[in-house]
Amino acid sequence: MKNLRIIFMGTPEFAVPSLEILIKNNYNIVAVVTATDKEGKRGSALVPSAVKQYALQYNIPVLQPEKLKNPDFLAELASYQADLQIVVAFRMLPEAVWTMPPLGTFNLHGSLLPQYRGAAPINWAIINGEKETGVTTFFLQHEIDTGDLILQEKEPIYEEDTVGILYERLMHKGANLVLKTVQLIERGEVKPSPQPLIPAEELKTAPKIFKETCQINFHQTARQVYNFVRGLSPIPTAWTEISGNIYKIYKVKPVESEPFGEVGTFRTDNKTFLHIATLDGFVSVEEIQAEGRKQMDIKSFLQGKKL
Repeated sequence: MKNLRIIFMGTPEFAVPSLEILIKNNYNIVAVVTATDKEGKRGSALVPSAVKQYALQYNIPVLQPEKLKNPDFLAELASYQADLQIVVAFRMLPEAVWTMPPLGTFNLHGSLLPQYRGAAPINWAIINGEKETGVTTFFLQHEIDTGDLILQEKEPIYEEDTVGILYERLMHKGANLVLKTVQLIERGEVKPSPQPLIPAEELKTAPKIFKETCQINFHQTARQVYNFVRGLSPIPTAWTEISGNIYKIYKVKPVESEPFGEVGTFRTDNKTFLHIATLDGFVSVEEIQAEGRKQMDIKSFLQGKKL
C-alpha cells in the first residue's frame, strides 16, 4: 500500500538517489522542496538544483522558498496535506515546517549519530582518520541532528577513500535506508530511540567547511596531512602556498622518515617529485593544481612549472 502522501526536501546530488528510490517504489511524492536556482558560472543562466531537475522529470510540483518561515510558503506546504516529510541534504527547518505532517519529519544524515553532527560529516570522518562511518535516519527535533534514531547502517572507510569515493557509497546506502525507514513508518512498526549519551570530550562534530578551513597545516604528522587532503578531495580541496603562489592539493602520499628540513618547507627535482616536510617526515604530492590551470599529476605539473 503506497498511499502515504510524502513531501521530499533536498538539494544536491546526494539527495537524488533517495528521491529516486521512493519514486521507483511507487511512493506518492506530492511535492519537492529545494533551494532556489543558483547563478551559473561567469553569470550564465540560472541552474536548478539536482533534486529539482530530477523531480521535474516526473512532473512533481517543486517549491523553492527563499524563507522557510514565509506565511505564503507555509500555507502552500500545508495545502499538500502530507502525511510524512523526508529531508536529505537540505537546510535547517523551522518548527512550523517539521511538525506539520502527522507522521513527522525524518532526516538522513551521513554519519553514525550522535557522532559527527553538523554540515560536513563525511569530510570530517576521513580528516579524523576514522575507519568506520555510516548513515542514520532520525526524526527531527529542535536541536540540529539530535532527534530520536530510527535506523542506522555502518560503512567501512578504506585506506584509499577520498571524500568523493565515500560520498558516492553513502549516497546509495543512504537511499536504501530512506526506503527501509518509509516502509517501517508505513507499516506502523517504527520504534524511535533517543540518541546515546556520549561525554562531551568524546563527541566529534562536523562543522561546515570554508575555504580557510581547507589550508593544510604541515605542523602535523604525515598521516594527518594525508587524511586531511583525502577528506577534502575532490571538493572543496585542500590547498597550500608555495613560493607565494596558491596550489590546490588533491592527492599526497605520507612518508614517515627523518624530516629533511623545517616543517612546511619543500624539496623537488623539478622533474618527478615534490616533497613537503611534516612533523614526522614528509608528504609526497601526487596531484596538484595551480591557479588558473587544470588538475595534474606531479610529473606533468613539473614539466611546465619550475618551483
